[in-house]
Amino acid sequence: MKPMNALSDALSEPIKTDVLIVGAGPCGLFAVFQLGLLDMKAHLIDILDRPGGQCAELYPEKPIYDIPAVPIVTGQGLTDALMEQIKPFGATFHYGEMIETIERIGDPLFRAVTDRGRVFEAKVIVVAAGGGSFQPKRPPMPGIEAYEGKSVFYAVRHMEAFRGKKLLIVGGGDSALDWTLNLAPVASRLTLLHRRNDFRAAPDSVNKMRALVEAGKIDFLAGQVTGLEGADGQLSKVQVKGSDGAIVSLETDALLPFFGLTMKLGPVANWGFDLKDGELIPVDTEAFETSQPGIFAIGDINWYPGKLKLILSGFHEAALMAQKAHRYIYPDKRLVFQYTTSSTSLQKKLGVA
Repeated sequence: MKPMNALSDALSEPIKTDVLIVGAGPCGLFAVFQLGLLDMKAHLIDILDRPGGQCAELYPEKPIYDIPAVPIVTGQGLTDALMEQIKPFGATFHYGEMIETIERIGDPLFRAVTDRGRVFEAKVIVVAAGGGSFQPKRPPMPGIEAYEGKSVFYAVRHMEAFRGKKLLIVGGGDSALDWTLNLAPVASRLTLLHRRNDFRAAPDSVNKMRALVEAGKIDFLAGQVTGLEGADGQLSKVQVKGSDGAIVSLETDALLPFFGLTMKLGPVANWGFDLKDGELIPVDTEAFETSQPGIFAIGDINWYPGKLKLILSGFHEAALMAQKAHRYIYPDKRLVFQYTTSSTSLQKKLGVA
């Protein structure tokens, strides 16, 4: 896969592709496979910093039992398998972004612009955004808004930005522990703060964190933030009330609170769809196309009579979507339905012939 995250890319010429997929969760990933079998190239946009969507972000180690022919798989395991499956098709991923606007500039042709200013031109758009875009939960810290984006960050985009800094990471889940372990070698000093000495993260991560504390390489405090000090958006100190009630002041260059994510429909709500219950995109059941020709919606974000919010349903929707998308990309090319088990041409695309 080819991630493209450099800011300079966002200011370049429009990126042209057959299909733009909004969302890199399981349904968006499987859409790459179905489109690729039919010779359609795809770019994917996701607000998260990795593929997998809700599966990888909210329950990477939670078992899933209803994937056909797979008795048990974790959210991360499913993501890894899908990423391996779509390797032959060379999809390009753009992480840490979301589509702000979409306009029709041809028939068919859309121009989509992200919140970072990156511009895409695609003949087909597939919305596979699950319940919407994931937004970080803002912690209850008075005055935190003044520091956001300057010294308070809810995601790590570039680790080097934290090199040599005094970091305070707050949280007790997988994200907090993962970034504690990853940023420990980068920071001049790192403190992990959680309201108690029990964690919701993977046991292996917790053990590695405790080993770093034992070795004196990082600090751990049980407590909560009660105040922030700084000027012009730059933190200087954070006040922490310990579990024993004592108040300590920590010199801090950057604060990274990981309090989980919430799903919001976000800019999708402004793309001209007649939404069902204010949050779901109605589609037909022939190809899961929206009221706007050339824009499809698959997975949990769509609605039709009898809809079931299951990953396997989204996979089915991706397959039918690809059949209709082919008509937009190759209007003069006859589509012959083939099976991967018997088609030599499909097997060549997959690299197994």
